[in-house]
Amino acid sequence: MKLRISRTHTVIVAFAIAALPLTAINAAAQIAVSSNDGKVVLNNGTVSVPANPVDDTVTIINLGVSPPKVIAEFKAPSSVVGPPQNVAVASDESFALVAATQKLDPTDPKKQVPDNRLSVIDLKANPPAVIATLEAGLGPSGTAINPVGTLALVANYREGTVSVFTISGKTLTPAGKIDFGDPKAGPAAIAFTPDGKTALVTRDGDHRISILSVDGNNVTDTKRIMTGGHRPYAVHVSPKGDIAVIGNQGANAGDIMPVNVVDLKGKAPRIVNTVDVGQYIEGLAFSDDGNYLAVIPQNGSNLAPSHPFYNDHGLLVVFSVNGTTLTKVAEVKIGQWPQGVAWSHDGKTLLAQSMVDNALAMVSFDGKSLKVTDQIKVTGGPDGIRTAGR
Repeated sequence: MKLRISRTHTVIVAFAIAALPLTAINAAAQIAVSSNDGKVVLNNGTVSVPANPVDDTVTIINLGVSPPKVIAEFKAPSSVVGPPQNVAVASDESFALVAATQKLDPTDPKKQVPDNRLSVIDLKANPPAVIATLEAGLGPSGTAINPVGTLALVANYREGTVSVFTISGKTLTPAGKIDFGDPKAGPAAIAFTPDGKTALVTRDGDHRISILSVDGNNVTDTKRIMTGGHRPYAVHVSPKGDIAVIGNQGANAGDIMPVNVVDLKGKAPRIVNTVDVGQYIEGLAFSDDGNYLAVIPQNGSNLAPSHPFYNDHGLLVVFSVNGTTLTKVAEVKIGQWPQGVAWSHDGKTLLAQSMVDNALAMVSFDGKSLKVTDQIKVTGGPDGIRTAGR
C-alpha cells in the first residue's frame, strides 16, 4: 500500500514548464535544486528501466517562500544511483552542479551503464539553464563546491577517484584527480569544512571515510581514514564547523543503521558518537543554524512487499544537535523510496524527496513536531537535492 498525501493543493509541474521571471523571485528567495531520474522505477523491490522512460530533469525551487514555489524545470542528466548529494549549489546561488552516475545503455535501452557527465547550471539566467556539460570520472556521484566558489570535487563511484575542478565565475576547468588506489572503493559523497581546508569523502565500497587536505587549488589525500559503519554514504558538515555526520546504508536487509558523528575540532577528524536511526540511511542535512539535523531512512519502503521488514512509507527524522550529541525530536512518514532532504533558511520548512511519488513532500517543523503539508510534483523521480552551501 502506498502512502497517500493529500493533493488538494499539490503543485503540478508540467515537463515544459515556463520559468518565472527573475523579478518574481523576491529578496527572500532561497534556491533549492532537485535532480530527477526518469530512467527507473521500483517494482516489487527491484529497480528497473520502464517501458517508456522519461528524460531526466532538474527542478529549481524557491524554498524561501511559503509554500515553496517551482521556478523552472528542464532536461539534464541525473541518476538515483549514489547518495542524494549529486547536486551542489554555489554559496552565492549563481550556479549549480548535477552529476549523473548512470545512463541508458545505447546498445540496450532496457539496461543502464556508467555515465561520466557533470552539468553546470546557470541559476541567474532567465530561465535557469545548463550552460556546460563536462566529463568527470566514471560514475560521478557526490559533488561539492568549496565555500568561496573556487573549487569543486566530484566523487567518481565507479573508478575509485575524486575529480578536481577549479572554478572561475561559472567556468569549471579539470585540475586532476585523487586516486584511492582501488577502483572498487566506491567514493560516494563529499563535504567541505566551512573553512574550505578539509574535505571528507565517504567510500561505500570499502567502508571507509577519507580525509582530504585542501590548500587553495591543491587537493591531497592525507591517507588518514575513519571507519564508522557498513557502507558509509551521505555526509554533511555542520555550518558551525564543529562536527560532521555520516549516514550508513548497510546491506538493505532490514537492519537498523546508524549515523556517525565526527568531531572536527580535535587533532584530526574522528568518529566520537553513533546514533541508531532506521533502515538504510539515505539523505541527511543540517539546518542553517546547525541546531538540527534531518535524516531520511528508507525504512524498508524500497524492499519487496513480501520482505519481513517492508514498510509502505519512508521516514523523515529530526534530531537536535548539542555538540557531538544528537537527540531525537520528531519523525514523520513520507513517501516510498525516499532520497534527499533540504531545509529552508528559517528552519520551518523541509523538502523530502520520494522516488515512487515523483514528488517532494513539503514538511513543516515547529521545533517539536513535523507535519507533511503538501507536495511538489516533478518529472521523474527526485534523486538528489541541495541548497546553497549545503
